[in-house]
Amino acid sequence: MSTPATISASEIFELLREDLAAIEREFGRDTVAGVEAITDIGEYLRNGGGKRIRPALLLLSSKLFNYEGRGAIRLGAVVEMIHTATLVHDDIIDQAQIRRGRPSANTQWGNSKCVLAGDWLYMQAFKIAIQERNFRILDTLIDLTQQMVEGELLQMEKLGKAISLDEHFDLIHRKTACLFSVCMRLGAILGGATAEQEENLAQYGRDLGMAFQLVDDVLDLTASEDVLGKPVASDLREGKVTMAVIHALDRCTALERKLIETVLAQRTFDDVAHAQILEILERYGSLEAATSQATQYAALARNAICSFPDGEIKRALLWAPDFVVAREK
Repeated sequence: MSTPATISASEIFELLREDLAAIEREFGRDTVAGVEAITDIGEYLRNGGGKRIRPALLLLSSKLFNYEGRGAIRLGAVVEMIHTATLVHDDIIDQAQIRRGRPSANTQWGNSKCVLAGDWLYMQAFKIAIQERNFRILDTLIDLTQQMVEGELLQMEKLGKAISLDEHFDLIHRKTACLFSVCMRLGAILGGATAEQEENLAQYGRDLGMAFQLVDDVLDLTASEDVLGKPVASDLREGKVTMAVIHALDRCTALERKLIETVLAQRTFDDVAHAQILEILERYGSLEAATSQATQYAALARNAICSFPDGEIKRALLWAPDFVVAREK
C-alpha cells in the first residue's frame, strides 16, 4: 500500500462543506412538527452544536464510490436525528443538567415532553429513511436502534458496579461504535459497494467509534468543564465505570478501591475528591492505558480501509482516526 499524501482538517471541511450544509437544512426541515413543543425542542437540539462526525462519515463512505444521489443527504440527516434522539433520552436517564455548555433539553421542557420528542425523532428518522425504498437500509437502522436501546438498558443494570473490560467494550460498541459503523455501512450501500467493501467500511466505523468513546471517557475525567461543556467526571457521578477506572481497579490497593467504590455508590465527590481519583488513575498509568487502547483501535480503523484506492476521500478517512485520538473535547 502506498502512503497517501496527508490532508488537513480545512481541506476535509471544504470537501464536505456543501453536503454538510445540505444535511443541516434537511435536519431543520425534518424536525418541524405539527406540535409546537416538538418543533421547539428539535430546533433547540439542532442549534446545540456537535461535530456532525457521523453524517460526515456517511458522506465520505458514499463518496468512495462516487455516489452523487440525494440519499446521502437524506440519510445523513437520519443518522443525526437518531443520534440526537439518543442524547435526549440519555440526558433524561442520567438526570443531566448540562449538554454542550447549555441547559439540557429536559431541564427546559421537562422529562415527559422530552421523552416523547425523542420518540418522535426516532419515528421521523425512519419515515425519512423509508424514502430510499431500500429494505437493507431499514434493516440496518432497525438493528442499530435495537443495539443502542439494549446498550442503554445494559448500562443501567451495571451502574455503580465494577464491570469487566469485555463488558465495557460491549457497552461502547452498542452505545457509540455501532452508530459509527452503520454510518459507514449506509454510505457503502448507497454507493453499491461489494459485500467485502461494505464489511471493511463497517469495521472501520466500528473501530473509529471505539477509539472515539475511549477518548471521550478519558476527557470526561481530565478535561475542564469549560472545554467539556458539562460537569467534569460525569461518568463517575452517574455510577458509570470506564476503561481507565477498570484498569485501576484491577491494580490498586484495597483502600484505593474503596475510594473509587465510594464515589460510584454515592455518585458524588462529597466524601472523596475528584483529585484523589485522578491520583489513583495516574499512579497506575490507567489514563495512558485507555488512550493507548484508543490508539490501537485507530490503527485498526486505518488498516480496515487499506485496500481502497488512494485519493482524497481515502486520505480523509485515514485522517479521521488521528483527529479522534488527538482531540481535546
